[in-house]
Amino acid sequence: MIEVASTRTGTGEKGERARVRRGEDDPVFRQFPMVRTRNIGILAHIDAGKTTTTERILYYTGKTYKVGEVDEGTAVMDWMPQERERGITITSAATSCLWKDHWINIIDTPGHVDFTVEVERSLRVLDGAVAIFEAVAGVQPQTEAVWRQANRYGVPRVCFVNKMDRVGADFFRTVRMVRERLGANAVPIQVPWGSEDSFCGVVDLIEMRALRWPEEGLGETFEVLPVPPELLPLAREWRGRLFEALAEVDDHLLAMFVEGEEPAPEELRRALRQATLKMQVFPVLAGASLKNKGVQPLLDAIVAYLPSPLDMPSVRGMNPGNGKTEERSPEDSEPLTALAFKVMSDPYVGRLTYLRIYSGTLAAGRAVLNASRSKKERVSRVLRMHADYREDVEAAFSGDIVAVVGLKQTFTGDTLTDPSYPIILEPPSFPEPVISVAIEPKSAADQDKLSDALRKLAEEDPTFKVRVDDETGQTVISGMGELHLEVLVDRLMRDFGVEARVGRPQVAYRETVRRAVRGVEGKYIRQTGGRGQYGHVVLDVEPAAAGTGLAFESRIAGGVIPKEFIPAIEAGVREAMETGVLAGYPVVDLKVTLTDGSYHEVDSSDIAFKIAGSVALKEAVKRADPILLEPVMEVEVVTPDEYMGEVLQDLTGRRGRIESIDVAAGGGREIRALVPLAEMFGYATDLRSRTQGRASYVMRFHSYQEAPPAVTEEILARSRPADR
Repeated sequence: MIEVASTRTGTGEKGERARVRRGEDDPVFRQFPMVRTRNIGILAHIDAGKTTTTERILYYTGKTYKVGEVDEGTAVMDWMPQERERGITITSAATSCLWKDHWINIIDTPGHVDFTVEVERSLRVLDGAVAIFEAVAGVQPQTEAVWRQANRYGVPRVCFVNKMDRVGADFFRTVRMVRERLGANAVPIQVPWGSEDSFCGVVDLIEMRALRWPEEGLGETFEVLPVPPELLPLAREWRGRLFEALAEVDDHLLAMFVEGEEPAPEELRRALRQATLKMQVFPVLAGASLKNKGVQPLLDAIVAYLPSPLDMPSVRGMNPGNGKTEERSPEDSEPLTALAFKVMSDPYVGRLTYLRIYSGTLAAGRAVLNASRSKKERVSRVLRMHADYREDVEAAFSGDIVAVVGLKQTFTGDTLTDPSYPIILEPPSFPEPVISVAIEPKSAADQDKLSDALRKLAEEDPTFKVRVDDETGQTVISGMGELHLEVLVDRLMRDFGVEARVGRPQVAYRETVRRAVRGVEGKYIRQTGGRGQYGHVVLDVEPAAAGTGLAFESRIAGGVIPKEFIPAIEAGVREAMETGVLAGYPVVDLKVTLTDGSYHEVDSSDIAFKIAGSVALKEAVKRADPILLEPVMEVEVVTPDEYMGEVLQDLTGRRGRIESIDVAAGGGREIRALVPLAEMFGYATDLRSRTQGRASYVMRFHSYQEAPPAVTEEILARSRPADR
């Protein structure tokens, strides 16, 4: 018997507006309980098909009436002009849709490494995610990066092997790569029906049925068929593997496995959901989003296996009043607790702040407390976002992701709460910028506009930094890569109407120390006619583990220095670390211990001890064998075999260290190397010319490493005044 399934729900705008409506007795009414709510992200390497898959999801759920295409610049989720011109996602876009009586909040994230901040802050507030893999290339470098980010935040995932219609597509090789490269227990719950040109559908291993999509049309309908005889042995083999994998983590299925009993579909689904929530198993599905195949079962998997807000543990935070850890449960009746994970400037409504609400209810017009900054704010509007389209709603509930208007002093990572019940949640962490350029307005009239625009961009993007160079007076902007800064400069012109000139990219170096020094003194003593200043500290300084920044510890005992001055000393140390002793770059990865000092009952003050701490730190770094650190990038090049020698020679000429050479999926060679960022400017053009445009590469930040003596001397020479 052939069953034809239709999946256009047609519940678009009406269904969404019904979600929050006025009730006769209750001022606000929740239509969708949290158990039927899903907050998910779409994660992948660039060009794996994240946005294309999201566009199909929106079409099949009735959110949009036509399918947007990335290549044609009509994708709803890629709404920025810069995204449509480049065909890539730059900013994470939020939307919501309905599927089988479930409310799904979706964040489509970028795949390019320069915009990793968007992935980081999205994962901080999501409950689950869909990781998309390209069926030919499998696990790619940025896939590994976003997978590690999701692991860090404990986000359960389902996997979708996309582009099964492409030449060289291999579903089972991709599953092996997920297991080997990512260390994840990837378990297929489907096997593909054909591949490359013959890919037409999938076999559902839980129900043991086949789903086939037509070649024509937009995939709204598909056939549900018995498993074809030629696929039956493969389907039975992989259903057995699914059963075995779940038996390892579920006692009930283990007993059935030992007894040789066959599990029912509902038993497999129950165990699979629990194993997915615990990240013991990652279900794998197959499809071809561009060809409109396989997306509806992915939606079913999102609803069936990814968590609702109720499945996630209660959030924990610090009470700013007493410093104790408190919990907030995902209940509407609990005090309001929300995390601001994104800020952006909207030309129509002004400053938009994106929130994930962990507990309580937020209504328009409500006064809230920014617990992170001890500032009171008022929410003037609550908006449900669909990319750049905004819809006013009466209120938002626990588990919701919304945008609000009216918050003037709230930034990324801040916690908003009920003023009577403050709590501070852990904010997302962001990497430091690795590349800088000088920027100046083309005319004096643009000076004020430039400063205002840069401030707004820095508020939106925590990985974008703006500073004024003390020596040259130039404004310097820093970001995660050339494309990152290029897009931001383009936004200056388009969004803010500022004409600016940009200098050549400069590398963001760092400084640190190689050895420990003990007992370094710092004194600040000033005596004038009235009250003087007195601060005296003794510090031990030693290297710390890479990436730790500053570890400050006080071992003061017996009141040698009053406790109230200790924070001022730490502030002085941190301030001194902003400018190193070699070339003026920030100092990183230090352990600083305050061991001794003295104070004056009358003349000591916070400012005196802050200066003393700064003086001691500077002197200690000078004595501790300071070195220069340079950012090193992980570079992966895929090249045809005939150009491998040229590519290797070029990479080693750029001070690259070759890590591995493998056979690339789909043919050619895959070269992985570690190369200093300073040597990678202009690499895209050089690689194209050496390989006749047939090679491609991706690059991401790896670590800071000690710069060679010749490089250090060159940088130091550049940093010295010419007449010295």
